[in-house]
Amino acid sequence: MMRISARMAKIKPLFFAGLETKIAQIKTEGRDVIRLDVGSPDLPPAEFIIDALNESARLPESHGYQSHKGPLALREAWGEMYERVYQVDLNPETEILPLLGSKEGIFHLVQAYVQPGDVVLVPDPCYITYDRGTIFAGGDLVTLPLTAESNYLPVFETLSPEILRRAKVLWLNYPNNPTTAVASRAFFEEAVAFAHRNNLLLCHDAAYTQVTFDVENAPSILEIRGAKEIAVEFNSLSKSHNMAGWRSGALVGNPEVVRELYRLKANVDSGHFLPVIVASIEALTGDQGWIRARNEIYRQRRDVVLNYLHEMGLAADRPRATIYVWSPIPEEWNCADFVRSALEETGVSMTPGTVFGLNGEGYVRISLTVSSDRLRKAMERLKGWIQK
Repeated sequence: MMRISARMAKIKPLFFAGLETKIAQIKTEGRDVIRLDVGSPDLPPAEFIIDALNESARLPESHGYQSHKGPLALREAWGEMYERVYQVDLNPETEILPLLGSKEGIFHLVQAYVQPGDVVLVPDPCYITYDRGTIFAGGDLVTLPLTAESNYLPVFETLSPEILRRAKVLWLNYPNNPTTAVASRAFFEEAVAFAHRNNLLLCHDAAYTQVTFDVENAPSILEIRGAKEIAVEFNSLSKSHNMAGWRSGALVGNPEVVRELYRLKANVDSGHFLPVIVASIEALTGDQGWIRARNEIYRQRRDVVLNYLHEMGLAADRPRATIYVWSPIPEEWNCADFVRSALEETGVSMTPGTVFGLNGEGYVRISLTVSSDRLRKAMERLKGWIQK
């Protein structure tokens, strides 16, 4: 039998892979499963985006390899979006790098900058790619607890001088997955100052900044003075434009970091599919009015879930952004058993908070990525099960 590498041995199986097997088994019994676990948008992109993809795909010259940096028009489109949405000026030649979705960029950036023994500061709970990338690179994870008491913002003062001497990278993600918290400009100013003082590479995952309800677009960390000197931001069309399967994202910010990730990517992938590039340009530069209408659909779904949760006696906060509700569970349960039992007994699948870190205990993440009717059916099942 071939022996895997030591780094691979440290990577635990992904929760969602095992969940797929369990759900498939339940479906073979003829039972209906309502999936509120994976954050994959169920709504399509705007029609003009799909049209651009189709038209480009029919052209004979559209099917060859593309530049790792993508055409200038794509980088300019990302720059236009940053100017329009965040009032951030980016140089398309040096400060923007297209990605095959933000996930691969997040993972690869850590490989480019973290050596064994380096400390990576990661929120807990968090999107799991931050810590998986660190483990794979041989770095040491130090978690920053996100709690309701701190409004799900990290408290930097809790870090010791010894940890900070070894720290190299700080991860942030707002609006936050899974807690749905939104960070203010004041917090970002604090984070940028902290990164400057401690010579940290500050990496901000901005995937949900345009999926907002009771606020305008959430801020980019690059809006903060001095951020480009120490920070980069990952953005994606997956959630903002309902293009999760298209794998179209970008790294923006500090030009040295952009250059180094480009150097790594030139060795590990072969660029994107041109029709996706063409459609991404249309998505970034075309009429954005449909996004507001889409966000209103998510807002209505959010309210459906919240109303039921409050009827169940579960005091979930009202999300102002993202496609999730971060809900407490009944006190007598741990979240892994709660999710497993809910799936087996009601056919409703949720994500246990501990998938995202130890501080996720006591919570589940509920995705707003099915219709309001399906959400009502799911919540009715859960309500009947909890209150029986």
